[in-house]
Amino acid sequence: MSTTSPTPTPSQEEKGKESWVEHASLPGDDEREAKWTDFLRKDVLVKGDVPKKFVQDLQMFDDGVDPDEERRLRRKLDWLIIPSLAVCYAFYYIDKTTLSFAALFGIREDLNLGKTEYSWLGSVFYFGWLVWAVPTNLIMQRFPVGKYLGFNIMMWGILLMCQAAAKNFTQLVVLRVLGGAFESTADPAFMFITAMFYSRPEQPVRIGWWYSSTGLGIGFGGLLGYAIGQINGALASWKYEFLIIGALCLAWGIYIFISLPDSPIFTFWLDRRERLMAVARLKDNHTGVENKHFKWDQVVEALLDLKTYLFFAMGLVANVPNGGLSNFSTLIIQGLGFNTLQTSLLEIPRGAWVSFCILSGVYINAKMPKNSRTLVMTAYMIPNVVGTICLLTVPDERRIGRLVAYYLLGSYNATFVLGLSLITSNVAGDTKKRICNAAVFLGMCTGNIIGPFFYRTQDAPKYRLGIASILTCNALEIVIILMLRFIFLSENRRRDRQQAAADEEDHEAAAALEDITDKQNPRFRYVA
Repeated sequence: MSTTSPTPTPSQEEKGKESWVEHASLPGDDEREAKWTDFLRKDVLVKGDVPKKFVQDLQMFDDGVDPDEERRLRRKLDWLIIPSLAVCYAFYYIDKTTLSFAALFGIREDLNLGKTEYSWLGSVFYFGWLVWAVPTNLIMQRFPVGKYLGFNIMMWGILLMCQAAAKNFTQLVVLRVLGGAFESTADPAFMFITAMFYSRPEQPVRIGWWYSSTGLGIGFGGLLGYAIGQINGALASWKYEFLIIGALCLAWGIYIFISLPDSPIFTFWLDRRERLMAVARLKDNHTGVENKHFKWDQVVEALLDLKTYLFFAMGLVANVPNGGLSNFSTLIIQGLGFNTLQTSLLEIPRGAWVSFCILSGVYINAKMPKNSRTLVMTAYMIPNVVGTICLLTVPDERRIGRLVAYYLLGSYNATFVLGLSLITSNVAGDTKKRICNAAVFLGMCTGNIIGPFFYRTQDAPKYRLGIASILTCNALEIVIILMLRFIFLSENRRRDRQQAAADEEDHEAAAALEDITDKQNPRFRYVA
């Protein structure tokens, strides 16, 4: 059995990457230590590929990681990673809905916004996102992901506070475009961090945990909106909305910059053995670990892969409804006959329902037989379809019934969360993974750009065209999910037949850690 190195002392941990490099070799072997140190410094810190020597050290885990040790490590990672991402995602959603509460508090009247200008303010946010989605993914590949995410969150807060000083439509447009650009980092970074620290079976639940804070963001946003509505200060209520939420976001960004790990290989939160285990336990993913070397062959493969375009389409149709609801949700509730403060509070039950759907969805998926993920995704579209039909057909006097129908629209969030895990689980190769992440989020921002324009001023307060657009997109999303299921299962069957016919030497452990794609790795199996 290999002898393990002692846990680094605090003084060593403060030295960061260089400290870990010094402790990366096996004790008692100076020549091996020198080669290992040199290899890490040249290859990991410069080129970015996982060094062969690192793979050799992982041979102590050839028979797998001890279950008790892995359980302790997973629990440690859960406490380290998930709360940070969850709070980030809550702010992420609150940030995007501040405009909806600002509308409730009179920003349209104070700034004399025209009929379509409010819809444009909801859409232009995603123009910034659309333009910057691919560049920010490429930049993130060159910088420590935790630091880069923290910087972008700080910028969300600063730009949000600046919106309180806006005097007209043009100033708000500029600020919201910039805000959208900085927020385009969030989802790809969250997904990449999750894939970097967790195995494929663990990913849906962990994505569900941090994504479920969407509901926390909705509920907490409603509570903040109610509290801000009670302020009788020198400024308009909508200005306090931007200032208070922006300041909270800025403070959280500073915390993330300092505390969130950038990689399982280099983090002072784990000792050396834990770092090795954090990588070794992912070998069955066959998706590789972090790699900062951009590979054009993986770009070409991603662009020629039908799945990339289906991921884009899924992001699009899932977010046309979101684009409308995130900007018009408070106006829809107010249109049912509730006053301003009641409307703020009535967002809280919607937030609770969204969180319940997401958490129940990922846990049901975890308990279902293998390759049931797309079936669970389809099932969680049903309440959404029922809700939209009820909103279109239930009479106006049934106010509570229409409110319940509106709440049902939150179930699609569970489907989208499981959809995100399809990407992290079914795309291998660092560069290809980033391109596919960018594709789905390009679809997301395109849908969010389109969504607000289905909610026309002349259709208020029912917004029947907007509700009908939700129903149409729900139907298209179900079709896309089933198409992906057919592709994944068909390809798995083809690979099983090929592997059964082949008699090849098993290089599974090494291939799992190489930066190769799902198409290049014949042992890769898709999760449907």
